[in-house]
Amino acid sequence: MAKKPSDRQVHTEQLQDDLRHLSDTVEELVNATAKDASSEMRDLRERAEQRLKDTRARVEARGEQLYTDTRDSLTQQADCCDRYVRDNPWTSVGIGAAAGVVVGLLLGRR
Repeated sequence: MAKKPSDRQVHTEQLQDDLRHLSDTVEELVNATAKDASSEMRDLRERAEQRLKDTRARVEARGEQLYTDTRDSLTQQADCCDRYVRDNPWTSVGIGAAAGVVVGLLLGRR
């Protein structure tokens, strides 16, 4: 069974594609105007290059922050689950057995 991507994944992928496309377009513009020697065009090109670098740095930093936050959250949740199982072993065994029965019944219906 194939996993359906979540809305967040779809939006993230769309944002990545949009940023990649924008970055490529700005790079093409900078390269295309590289031969123009006018001072106004040179200043514009330098500002575009600087903004592109700044945007890339911000996006990378945000991505790293999201990764760190997600990793920390999952670690905290796993630790909480581990603590619950250690504090309530028989309850955990009962929950696991009940889940196994339900899954077995659902699979047996096929």
